[in-house]
Amino acid sequence: MNDQESTTHFGFSQIPRSEKVRRVGQVFSSVAQRYDVMNDLMSFGLHRLWKRFAVELAHIRPGQSVLDLAGGTGDLTRLITPLIGEKGRVVLGDINGAMLEVGRERLLNEGIVVDVIQLNAENLPFANNSFDLITIAFGLRNVTDKEAALASMYRVLKPGGRLIILEFSQVYLPPLKPIYDLYSFRILPLMGKLVAKDEDSYRYLAESIRMHPDQETLKNMLIDVGFERCDYHNVDGGIVAVHRGFKL
Repeated sequence: MNDQESTTHFGFSQIPRSEKVRRVGQVFSSVAQRYDVMNDLMSFGLHRLWKRFAVELAHIRPGQSVLDLAGGTGDLTRLITPLIGEKGRVVLGDINGAMLEVGRERLLNEGIVVDVIQLNAENLPFANNSFDLITIAFGLRNVTDKEAALASMYRVLKPGGRLIILEFSQVYLPPLKPIYDLYSFRILPLMGKLVAKDEDSYRYLAESIRMHPDQETLKNMLIDVGFERCDYHNVDGGIVAVHRGFKL
């Protein structure tokens, strides 16, 4: 195994591949209790609109089965549940137990009962052709082996099923880029320090966005593992993008 194969990025740092799950786990365990507050603050509430847009693009129908990957505190699950109705099923999955506990408690407090499973997206513990829809919001960039995760998602989707990826992406408006960089690397870590008491985790989050594949690269990754009719929709100048792929 060469150096490129044995290491991966953790933000802007290179670390052993075997260390990434643990390091990312530490980040999200640290911020779990303040995660939702920080999402509202650092996106000025826009993350709620981004998530609604992603769910709209999924064209969910009553009775469908949905896997909400990297679902964390349950924002997408909360939006999806009323759309599938009583005969549908939502599974909330995340690799991080602390995030899942926050999500489970929030959902139960709102009267929403779903299956909650701690899992690794690279090796999903479900049979082939299990779900009509898989969503993953702001989680793919934290996965060590993205190709393996996408292939695993493809495997467990039913024929005719679709994948929706909502993720921070590459800003394509030149005037916006310096402002976004200033915000990401100066203001965001400061907010993390003051609100979540964790400057380093939010510095990592800013760096991880820059290391994530750009829109076209991610689209081609979907195609490479078998997805068809792949497209993406840029939102707010490419700060985020919603990718779709279909298993036909």
